[in-house]
Amino acid sequence: MEQRPPENTRVAVISIIVEEPERVPSINEILHSAAGHIIGRMGIPYREKNISIISVAVDAEQDIINNISGRLGRLAGVTVKTAYSKK
Repeated sequence: MEQRPPENTRVAVISIIVEEPERVPSINEILHSAAGHIIGRMGIPYREKNISIISVAVDAEQDIINNISGRLGRLAGVTVKTAYSKK
């Protein structure tokens, strides 16, 4: 039988731009702490600009998504935007 996520969760994509590579361990620590909510993750190093682009798909309650985004956004040299599904 297929397991369904709780009805009060939302799917979101957290987009992260890393301009200070030394922040990557902190980013990975935050994402690891939210591993149970992560659907998938993709990282793209953009060497020409010396930045990294990370996209993380999550399924969690809105408070949890906001917490993850907020913790990431407070890191110096890291920009975060989150897009939510309507469901």
